[in-house]
Amino acid sequence: MESKIAETNARIDVADVLRGLAVMGIILLHSIEHFNFYSFPEEVPFEWMKFTDQAIWRGLFFTFSNKAYAVFALLFGFSFYIQDNNQQRRGKDFRLRFLWRLFILFIIGQFNAAFFTGEILTMYAILGIILPIFCRMSDRTVAIFATLLILQPIDWAKLIYALCNPDYVAGKSLAGYYFSIAFDVQKHGNFLETVRMNMWEGQMANMTWALEHGRILQTPGLFLFGMLVSRRKYFLYSEQNERLWLKALAISLLCFFPIYGLNNMLPEFIERSAVLVPLQLILSSFSSLSFMVLLVTGLLLTFYRVKDRSFFMRFTSYGKMSLTNYLGQSIFGSLLFYHWGFELGRYLGITYSFLFGILFVLLQMAFCSWWLRHHKHGPFEGLWKRLTWIGKNK
Repeated sequence: MESKIAETNARIDVADVLRGLAVMGIILLHSIEHFNFYSFPEEVPFEWMKFTDQAIWRGLFFTFSNKAYAVFALLFGFSFYIQDNNQQRRGKDFRLRFLWRLFILFIIGQFNAAFFTGEILTMYAILGIILPIFCRMSDRTVAIFATLLILQPIDWAKLIYALCNPDYVAGKSLAGYYFSIAFDVQKHGNFLETVRMNMWEGQMANMTWALEHGRILQTPGLFLFGMLVSRRKYFLYSEQNERLWLKALAISLLCFFPIYGLNNMLPEFIERSAVLVPLQLILSSFSSLSFMVLLVTGLLLTFYRVKDRSFFMRFTSYGKMSLTNYLGQSIFGSLLFYHWGFELGRYLGITYSFLFGILFVLLQMAFCSWWLRHHKHGPFEGLWKRLTWIGKNK
């Protein structure tokens, strides 16, 4: 079995499958959220849709919320190591070139932010600086620092401070303030007003939300773990790796349900928000990461054990063009759901929005398959690569 499926490309293929599934999950979530514009019809056309709306909303959030982005972040670090290692084998140092690559990603992120308040590329461009800093350090050093970030030290500090100061009351959410401004413009503004709002209040809403929900620390931690996964070749089949995947699957399964259940119970026993909010954030972060590990290891085991990978390989082209697909969902999501465009949020409830999301993903997958039959890279992937290496031979 090992000799049959341990080909070099398999590690890249399974990463593209994971990336494609993560982007699919992100787009389905954004579709039912109306791309961060929480405007929905006051009534549903059919009584049974009250059930399907709730089932779809809860099911998608349970499966993908905080997990799809975690996979995306993990693979960002994974890809960095491959690029860095390829250049090292040619006797070149990739670190400064990667910083330039991050700057280009920042510019692309600003373009994306003009359409969508939930844009993450800008944050990746800023936080990605951690990768060239740690890429020459030992596995042990990287793992320790990544673990410290994953443990959410800021919220532990908030929790301890609140416990030591019974009169302490946490301030109001900055993200809520900025999102309320964004919502008003999304509901009433024209295109230029929406762009102006997205470039300031929208990005402030996004960044403050990331800070308040632990993403600012969790994301670079996942970057580092992704780099380690790639460095240690954990996505490539071997009997040792298979045992590791099974062990990780079992541990994540054992961790997820108790943490998830405890987190849901806390509001019944803790009334003080200064204690409840950071504690729930810590536990929800741990439960989401446990579920993410469960999804990743489950897919790895399935991918390498099945004889026919044709279903999974359908997601490789979608994953290879993840940047183009992510930018596409922002542009078309804004056009279709915001006031400056077709404002479909007034007419589509959660069930119909979910069906829209499925259709949108299928159209993107068809486009990706067609495009990659004629081109080596996706439109924005190719642009990013050309600009990365501008003025220098690889």
